[in-house]
Amino acid sequence: MAETMIKADNLVKIYKTKETEVLALQGLDLTVEEGELTAIIGNSGSGKSTFLNMIGGLDRPSAGSLFVAGSNLFTMTEKELVLYKRDTVGFVWQNNGRNMLPFLSALENVMLPMHLSSTQKKHDKAMELLELVGMAHKKYSRMNMLSGGEQQRVAIAIALANSPKLLLADEPTGSVDTATANYIFDVFTELNRRGQTILIVTHDTALSKKVKRVVAIRDGKISSERVLKEAYADRLKESGIDWRAEDTQDEYAVLDRVGRLQLPQEMISELGLDDNKVKVFVKDGQIVIARPE
Repeated sequence: MAETMIKADNLVKIYKTKETEVLALQGLDLTVEEGELTAIIGNSGSGKSTFLNMIGGLDRPSAGSLFVAGSNLFTMTEKELVLYKRDTVGFVWQNNGRNMLPFLSALENVMLPMHLSSTQKKHDKAMELLELVGMAHKKYSRMNMLSGGEQQRVAIAIALANSPKLLLADEPTGSVDTATANYIFDVFTELNRRGQTILIVTHDTALSKKVKRVVAIRDGKISSERVLKEAYADRLKESGIDWRAEDTQDEYAVLDRVGRLQLPQEMISELGLDDNKVKVFVKDGQIVIARPE
C-alpha cells in the first residue's frame, strides 16, 4: 500500500502587518499519497501558492498540522528545515532565474545541489537527468543560451538532483508555448510513472485536464476535486484531443471535517437568493439544496 506523502489537517496561515491580517489558508484539509501526480488550481489569492510554499519549507504554518514524508513541519528546527529542503523536496519555479545560476552551464547547475558524492558520480547522475528531460545536447549551455522552455526542462533536472521524495512545481508551463508545455507535462508523466510523487500548481487549463487528480482551492480551503475519466486515462499523448474544450474529468464537491462544502458561485447565482439561507433536504437518496419558498 502507498504511504501518505502529504497530510494537511485544518491548516491555517495568517499573514500579519501593522495595519491588517490576511487569512491565506483557513482550515485546509488534504491528503496526497506517495506516487500521486496531483495538480492544484485556484484563482489568484485562493491560497494555492501559500500552501505550496509551506510544503516546500519556505513558509511556516500558523495553526493546524502538516506532515510531509513523515516530517512534522510545525516542530522542525531551522537546521532540520534546511536538511528537509535539501533532501525531501525538489522545487521547480515559474521564474527560471530562481532555478539556475546564470554563470554555470546546465550540467554544472544540475551537479551543484548534489552532496556527499564523488565528482564522477555527480557528473553521471547529472547527465542521466539531463537525458531524461531531453537536454543532454545542451549540457554546456548557460542560461542566456537557452530558451524559456529549455531552461524549465533543466530546472526539472536540478530539482531532481538529490532524488527528492516530493517534486513541487509552481506554474511550470506558465511561460512556455503549447508544444513545450506538452513536452514538460510528458516529462512529469514519465517521472510519475517511475514512482515520483509530484504536486503542481497551475493555471494551465490543458495541463490540469490531463492530470488524474486536480484539487481546487477557493478562499483558503479545498472546494472540489476533479478526477480524470477512465476513457481519457490512456489517451494523454493523442494529438487529436482538445484538452481545453473536452470534458475530461468528473468533478466532486469536498466536505470538510464538519460536513461543510463550498458551492460554485454560478450555482449560487442560479438560485437567485435574497440572502445566504437555503433549504437542504434528502430526496430519493440525494441531498437537495433549494431556494427558500
